Amino acid sequence: MSNSRYETYETHETYETYGPAYAGPVYGGFDAPPADLHSAETLGHGTPGAYADTYRPAYEGPTLPGLPRQGAPDDGPAPGSAEQPGRGPGAHAGSRAAARTGAHRRSARRRKARYAERPDSPMRRLLPQALVVAFLAGGTTAFVAKDKAIELNVDGKARTLHTFADDVTELLAEEGVEVGAHDVVAPGPGTEISSGDEVAVHFARPVRLTLDGHRREIWTTAHTVEGALRQLGVRQEGAYVSASRSRRIGREGLALDVRTERTVTIMADGRARTVRTNAATVREAVEEAGITLHGQDTTSVPQGSFPRDGQTVTVLRITGGKEVREEPIPFQVRRTEDPDLFRGTEVVERAGEPGLRRVTFSLRSVNGVRQKPRRIRSEVVREPRPQVVKVGTKPRPASVRGADHLDWQGLAACESGGRPDAVDSSGTYGGLYQFDTRTWQALGGNGRPQDAPAAEQTYRAKKLYVRRGASPWPHCGARLGG
Repeated sequence: MSNSRYETYETHETYETYGPAYAGPVYGGFDAPPADLHSAETLGHGTPGAYADTYRPAYEGPTLPGLPRQGAPDDGPAPGSAEQPGRGPGAHAGSRAAARTGAHRRSARRRKARYAERPDSPMRRLLPQALVVAFLAGGTTAFVAKDKAIELNVDGKARTLHTFADDVTELLAEEGVEVGAHDVVAPGPGTEISSGDEVAVHFARPVRLTLDGHRREIWTTAHTVEGALRQLGVRQEGAYVSASRSRRIGREGLALDVRTERTVTIMADGRARTVRTNAATVREAVEEAGITLHGQDTTSVPQGSFPRDGQTVTVLRITGGKEVREEPIPFQVRRTEDPDLFRGTEVVERAGEPGLRRVTFSLRSVNGVRQKPRRIRSEVVREPRPQVVKVGTKPRPASVRGADHLDWQGLAACESGGRPDAVDSSGTYGGLYQFDTRTWQALGGNGRPQDAPAAEQTYRAKKLYVRRGASPWPHCGARLGG
């Protein structure tokens, strides 16, 4: 019994109000003094032995001496008798009135004398005990009704406790057990509890699980790796687990990598090999199948990828080499305006020169089939030189007086076959009318005659005819008809 129980019932030990009621003859006319009730050792604490006789059970009372006869003149009526001469209700009322008006001493001496004359009756001795038992019985009944014996299991550690809590939430708060959103409480929070119930709390633990290449965050109430995998329904036979299955999972959690056993088919060198594997990469699965990759050999899926259940992987045997080729780089043409040239006239001032590029190609065959060459490297050996061309902007003259009526087409056909870019075998004369460079430039032409338009060549030929006649063309001049 706890001290709180004593404290609860000490508030009921105020017996003063009952003192006057027992001043008269109660239970056979025995007047118990109020001091006996106030000083009774009702709850097991006080002065030991001071009132041992008062609480001695009736069947343990001492053998009483011979009592005076009820009719003796000196002793008065025997205790416990129904009739007591000279002690009627009026006498009792008079004694109580005397006690209230100041005759306390006389009443006390009279009571003392009666105590000396009369032995204590069993009923009078049991009266204080009966009152105390009545108070204790009522309080104990309320205490027992509220107190509950509960078995509390917190993360596998069970203990039995007594509580006044009405439901699971109050019980956990009373015991200082904090639960989170992922923790499991059975029965659930708020459930009413009664004596004999069991309450279990399972704390959840965070696990960063990578299962067959897929990562996710989970919570588990299992205490070991094996228990967590069982909760998740992970097939453990033949699986790779990054931690021991018997390892305990603390409240702080852990990171776990699990690879279940899968079936993978490897196609290589015309054969199919099926293996059961928990490999982390396709390369590992290929090696477990007893296949070795050489040189440029690869697989139909990335070798670092995760092999899936039922997947087929083809090994690609690659052979080949390199080939170097030279390619020309075309030159650019830059045109500049020249006001000294007639419109439509273009003169190449500087000829262009192509560049040179060296290109390296990869040649390979996959499983015996030749593939298209693939360019892997390119470098410039020689930069191209651009070509510079002058473009005339000068307005072209309408005609040359005294020469327009001549047959210039006939002369051109005789001299060059009618080709504006014609050049004789010596390289000295060129164009429709086979000008030499010095004569051409003396007539106002730029560059070489064979590079000028046909209209400009005809115009320069007319100017030459006006100056010198048909003499510049000794063999074909007669074609002019002039």
